[in-house]
Amino acid sequence: MAEPRAYEADHEKQVLNLVNDIPSRDDSAQYESDTWFTPDEQKKILRRVDRRLVVTVGVLYCISLMDRTNLSSAAIAGMTLELKLDSLYGSVSRYSVVTLVFFTTYIVFQPPSTVIVRKIGPRIHLAAITTAWGAVMLGMGFVKSWQALAGLRVILGVLEAGFFPSCVYLLSTWYTRFEVGKRYSVFYVLGSLASGCAGILAYGLMQMHGLQGKAGWRWIFIIEGVLTMVLGVAGYWFLVDFPDKAHMSWNFLNEREGKFIIDRVQKDRGDANPEPFSAAKFFRAGRDIKIWGYALIFFNTTTVTYALAYFLPIILTKNMHFSVGAAQCLVAPPFALAAIVMYATGWVGDKYHMRGSIICFNMLLCLIGLPIMGFHKSPAVRYFGVFLTTAGSNSNIPATMAYQANNIRGQWKRAFCSATLVGFGGIGGIAGGLVFRAQDAPNYHPGLYACIACCLLTLIVVALLSLGFYQQNSRADRGEVELETSDEDHQKGFRYTI
Repeated sequence: MAEPRAYEADHEKQVLNLVNDIPSRDDSAQYESDTWFTPDEQKKILRRVDRRLVVTVGVLYCISLMDRTNLSSAAIAGMTLELKLDSLYGSVSRYSVVTLVFFTTYIVFQPPSTVIVRKIGPRIHLAAITTAWGAVMLGMGFVKSWQALAGLRVILGVLEAGFFPSCVYLLSTWYTRFEVGKRYSVFYVLGSLASGCAGILAYGLMQMHGLQGKAGWRWIFIIEGVLTMVLGVAGYWFLVDFPDKAHMSWNFLNEREGKFIIDRVQKDRGDANPEPFSAAKFFRAGRDIKIWGYALIFFNTTTVTYALAYFLPIILTKNMHFSVGAAQCLVAPPFALAAIVMYATGWVGDKYHMRGSIICFNMLLCLIGLPIMGFHKSPAVRYFGVFLTTAGSNSNIPATMAYQANNIRGQWKRAFCSATLVGFGGIGGIAGGLVFRAQDAPNYHPGLYACIACCLLTLIVVALLSLGFYQQNSRADRGEVELETSDEDHQKGFRYTI
């Protein structure tokens, strides 16, 4: 009878080990942690991640977009007149210079950010830079010259450079390939809605004109700067780290739940485990032409979105002849439509494993909206064109992020791709700040032609990438190649998402 008792004791020990999260296994052996949780428990874990991660970075992105693009609201609230921003500096207006200098540092400091965030963690990195740029925004409310404003915009570019690529990279480490579309959409929806409502907020802050002897446009920067600093400090407590360190985040997942997240991502695409930093691996990704294709798509998209962000209130007043107050408020409704289109296309893309076709659909909305916006005789109909253009261009931001996230493998290749993607987005910001020139007012036809050209170029790039993906997938199906592998990575079965 000794042997059965020994067996029962050993079996009881194994059960207790499992319950206490001390599984008996060799550390190098892989195991399926999803067997530890029922399907309902798995859904609850993912919903918890959504609430804590997607909502938090989305709220911080709200304030990022507001702080980056509130120049247009301040411009029509008196800043242009007080700082003489309509005057030319060389061949461009001072207003365009102020918008453009932000992107010089915003682009240059993007690549180091994805390395830094992996080293020190997103909680410290994102919370610190958010608080710091809030202080810079506060300072903009006290500038006495356009040169001082431009200088603060340069510093703002340094700080904001680390935010967006770090968020894109962080989100991609938590979800499988066909979960990121909806999450990127929600992340950007929150930012877009805030960007749309920023005009209404700015109009309200303008009413503080004369308080403490300060102009209304100054209060836009002061109040939004204080709000950013508060959210930056709060972000430290609510942001979460990468999945392998999730248990270290305050009141979040335990180690067993974190391992469940890592295992499911590893099973999906094989790059969930963190890799030691290697400059060779990081920069070697630049040899992959696909990465530059994604970056070009993002450049085309952000050229249109930034053009709208920086000039839409101005276009509404000068081209469509709305009052300043009406223009500030009429910016919001198109972003509401953009939010609906954004989430709907993200949901469809995840459910039916579609990426490139979603991008093309969004660009077609722009190609319909831009001519209406620029050439119809009725201001009301032109405003309808603003809806289509805003919805299509802004929806393409998360669509492009999901497109590249689905078709890239490897931690440092993913980090490099996030940096180049958002870096080219910054270059698009420079282009967007230049397309609607003061000398082209009130019709701005050259700017409209430039935006239409960007949309057409996106369709061409997506068509070329899709053709290449189809050919590579066909070769992989025939066993001729293995896709997205390296010397250290031999996972089989990866296919590009078209």
